[in-house]
Amino acid sequence: MQILRRGSVGPQVELLQLGLSRAGYLPAQGIDGIFGPATQGAVTAFQRDSGLYADGIAGPRTWSALEPWLLGYRRHMVRRGDSLYRIAQAYGSSIRAIDVANPGLDPLNLRIGRYLVVPLDFDAVPTNIRFTSTVLEFTIRGLTARYPFLKQGRMGYSVLGKPLYWLSIGEGEREVFYNGAHHANEWITTPLLMKFLENYARAYAFEDSIGGQSAAELYRRATLYIAPMVDPDGVDLVTGELPAGSAAYAKAQRIAADYPAIPFPSGWKANANGVDLNLQYPAGWEDAREIKFAQGFISPAPRDYVGTAPLDQPESRAVYNFTLAHDFKLTLSYHTQGEVIFWKYRDYEPADSYAIGRRFSQLSGYSLELTPPESANAGYKDWFIQQYDRPAYTIEAGRGTSPLPLTQFEGIYRANEGILAEGMILQ
Repeated sequence: MQILRRGSVGPQVELLQLGLSRAGYLPAQGIDGIFGPATQGAVTAFQRDSGLYADGIAGPRTWSALEPWLLGYRRHMVRRGDSLYRIAQAYGSSIRAIDVANPGLDPLNLRIGRYLVVPLDFDAVPTNIRFTSTVLEFTIRGLTARYPFLKQGRMGYSVLGKPLYWLSIGEGEREVFYNGAHHANEWITTPLLMKFLENYARAYAFEDSIGGQSAAELYRRATLYIAPMVDPDGVDLVTGELPAGSAAYAKAQRIAADYPAIPFPSGWKANANGVDLNLQYPAGWEDAREIKFAQGFISPAPRDYVGTAPLDQPESRAVYNFTLAHDFKLTLSYHTQGEVIFWKYRDYEPADSYAIGRRFSQLSGYSLELTPPESANAGYKDWFIQQYDRPAYTIEAGRGTSPLPLTQFEGIYRANEGILAEGMILQ
């Protein structure tokens, strides 16, 4: 984590402000990514109350003390006289939330000295700050601690060595796969998938429903896999997490200089090598290359460069191999923008794929369309349909110019929760 002080700006300042807000030291409207006097005062007060040297500078000790409010849980060592009720009251949690986070816990026989995970009274997944690879790390740690039935792993690493995470939930034989942020400036699709995962896990743990479906029934019938951020390097470039003085940032600047019509970094869709990851799959890749070369994307670029060969980038290769290792019956690839669902690849029309697409359109209000010819090859959806002859969809969420503002998040989530829930069981 960065050392932050008065005058610092960027997504890590937003993350710091998020923690201070959750801890009660800063109002939510104070989250603006600018370390001004209000943030300095909040840091100083938090440090003083935490027994730290109160200098108003967020260094390692301050970040460490703030960590529970970034993760969404505290660790409590059981002491003599403790009960779940008293522990829940002390942390503003609930007995049920503590029970879920600590499988096998006997509430009538709490073992002195045992550490318990105590979920705090707010959602683990933030939707009011830029979602960087660092934010993703915190939310994965927080969710898997709160809901130990969630599974996680790495399918590979990015160009810059960042983990490419997957998460799963459910125990059904039917496997489905949702992915987000193949494109860097479409990072809002990452909190969309993570918020759905959190809401689904909570609904299952508390015997509730999600998207009009019984969470217990979804859990029984399907196993959902999510790759929330396929392009973490590009996301960090667009959001400002990648330091402007770094070698990777300088490389991206040199690439972008060859394409001055594309705004930098907001127009960046590619990975750290300037390759468009959703033009990397072995389904009409040569045709995609011809189309994109004709459009002028003949070298590494902020978008639309196909690379030198299919799957020559570690991120697309990781998703490809992960897919081959599973038996997915349906996939959803989330992008922005246009409020459109693309459902077909060339002459392939998997059984029920149109009917399922129509249902998704009804649930979301998005239109169901064929992919435009200039974008109709080498995408993950295209390859999955060609490889397996099973339903796969590219969903373009929201409207406007990417990256979409977070003010659109709630509307995007409402439109897509039904798709995300029913996608597990429609066939």
